[in-house]
Amino acid sequence: MSAFRSALNYLGSQLRQVGLIIALLAITIFFQIATSGITLKPINVSNLIVQNSYILILAVGMVMVIIAGHIDLSVGSVVAFVGAMAGVMITQWNIPWWAAIVLCLGVGAVVGVWQGFWIAYFGIPAFIVTLAGMLTFRGLTQIALQNQQISPFPDEFRALGSGFLPDLGGGTTLLEPLTMGIGLLATALLVAQGIRSRLARKKYDVEDEPFAWFILKLVFTAGIILFITYLLASYRGTPIVLVVLGLLTVVYAAVMANSVFGRHVYAIGGNLNAAALSGIKTKRVTFMLFVNMGVISALAGLIFTAQLNLANPKAGDGFELDAIAAVFIGGAAVTGGIGTVTGAIIGGLIIGLLNNGMSILGVGTEYQQLIKGLVLLAAVAFDVYNKRRSGGR
Repeated sequence: MSAFRSALNYLGSQLRQVGLIIALLAITIFFQIATSGITLKPINVSNLIVQNSYILILAVGMVMVIIAGHIDLSVGSVVAFVGAMAGVMITQWNIPWWAAIVLCLGVGAVVGVWQGFWIAYFGIPAFIVTLAGMLTFRGLTQIALQNQQISPFPDEFRALGSGFLPDLGGGTTLLEPLTMGIGLLATALLVAQGIRSRLARKKYDVEDEPFAWFILKLVFTAGIILFITYLLASYRGTPIVLVVLGLLTVVYAAVMANSVFGRHVYAIGGNLNAAALSGIKTKRVTFMLFVNMGVISALAGLIFTAQLNLANPKAGDGFELDAIAAVFIGGAAVTGGIGTVTGAIIGGLIIGLLNNGMSILGVGTEYQQLIKGLVLLAAVAFDVYNKRRSGGR
């Protein structure tokens, strides 16, 4: 009985994460039934990943900014500006596509330096600086494109947004071998890392997760990865953007969980004055966060432009809202100091599933906006409820 009670207490403390997973499963099951099985068809799962990849990439950077207690309203305009610069470089200046990618990432870094300076060292609130950036970079986009669209792009560049890894089976196998190999390797590494982390916590006597819950979580996560692997291998294999997104998620999740920089970000978001008094270089950390956000926005802009095969003055409209919504739905606190990269990814998947499922069902855009707004409000209300519940306890 005591073991059961301790397990319940632990689950209560993990209510945010458990609720997020339950919400994702519930939405998936609902649309799978409502769309007569279309939601989990291999082609739709592949399209879902590709079509939402740039929002998920933006969410990876945005969650770090929000954990530190800031916000970035300019990312949609930066996406458009970098896409415009890629179009100008490749089609008008005849710069090789690979060099244009490197230069555009550099443009994103310069954008981050510009905004990071005003926020970190000049002391202007991030809301104001990035709101100005939203207008500034949208204007620069229109100037660069002269209010015209630029297309087409080279096939190699387009592969960044809509390409797939090579089919090692030559199209003759039931399941694409490379995708299956990547999925099995990712599952094995996940299980090994989970066991290693638990053993390390036990060694220092800081483990409070019930063993049964640890096994259930590990099996469930591995099962999800293998199921998605099977679906992708049944279609065309692994999208290149999924590889990019996977690497970003792993690297940034490790940075936020295990590095000194990540701990400093959480400390700044939790209590800025206390962080400064403890010796953390708060201005430098904030500056680096916005430089990083600029580079990630540039990457999202390149991927979005490659997907559309088009540089458009209107590109990126509303992307900042979707990225911010993904972070808050994924469990980040409005006041900062709380949030995870994986949570932001799950939040982005929830938004992607809502968009995809409602589009399949023919729901109008006005109702889609209404429903997404209510979901965001519910997520923030759940966060506030959790805080009050913890405080009361």
